Amino acid sequence: MHLIKDALDFGPWLDAAAGSSVGAGTLPRHENQDNFLLIDASGHAVCLSQQAPVHCQVPGWPAGHVRAAVLDGMGGHGHGREAAEAAVQGLLSIPACHDTASLACHLDHLHARLQAGFADAAPTQARAPGTTLTLLEIPPGQAPLLYHVGDTRLYELRDGMAAILTVDHVPATAYAMRGGLDEARWRASVHGEHHPQISQAFILGNALGDTLQLDKPLLALDNGNLPSFLAHLGDRRVLEVQAGAYYVLASDGFWACDHPLAATARWPDLCAGKTAAQAVTAVFDDFLAHPPQGLHSDNITMLVLRFHS
Repeated sequence: MHLIKDALDFGPWLDAAAGSSVGAGTLPRHENQDNFLLIDASGHAVCLSQQAPVHCQVPGWPAGHVRAAVLDGMGGHGHGREAAEAAVQGLLSIPACHDTASLACHLDHLHARLQAGFADAAPTQARAPGTTLTLLEIPPGQAPLLYHVGDTRLYELRDGMAAILTVDHVPATAYAMRGGLDEARWRASVHGEHHPQISQAFILGNALGDTLQLDKPLLALDNGNLPSFLAHLGDRRVLEVQAGAYYVLASDGFWACDHPLAATARWPDLCAGKTAAQAVTAVFDDFLAHPPQGLHSDNITMLVLRFHS
């Protein structure tokens, strides 16, 4: 497991750390197709390249601004690691953003550019590669901005509970958007079980529309198209965060098991009273030493952030 913390400085108001691993299970993956990005308050960045951590300095990065993201490359579509790495390199070139509109504009343009680039590089490939992307943009002194595509998740750990703050872009969500699933059935399918299918990914495109056919642009889910029970969990929004709570960006390898809610319910106790780096280590150590029942082997990546008052 790669643990990232010591070389980064997030200032006095934020603690953050990252970890990534090929995962566990009876047939663990040979390649880590996950990725992550942390840009600290001084513009020092770290991500994965060729499955190993690399560091760089982002030119002109404004003091105090932070960017954090987790990506899960879609290996089943081919070149998943390359897709996640390309997206991370694109994120390094996007300027610091201070509102959700500008952040979404930059990221949507990056999606289109990478989509076209991969199509030109492999025109005969049946389906383009893709990657999830769940990102927090944190301007100094402001609330974090969220941008979310795919089934990587953002969790809030507080008062002994693990609350999910994002909506998985999966077939069950597409059905719920068309009125085909009520809240109980949606939650049972998306949070109570694990399904490897995905209906939208960065670079790949989306199949969330009425025809369920792949469309090139990304579709932002918000209160205009989500069912009422999910309308408050839009993909591109300002987050209200609580001082002292843990905010966890994680890839779906952590809950690819028979009882996903039971697996993630362990996190609040594992993280309680710890620094971000200690929390990442505790979750990884527990997961790798005691894999959940029925685990489907997959890569695992986690970023933990904790805001101070």
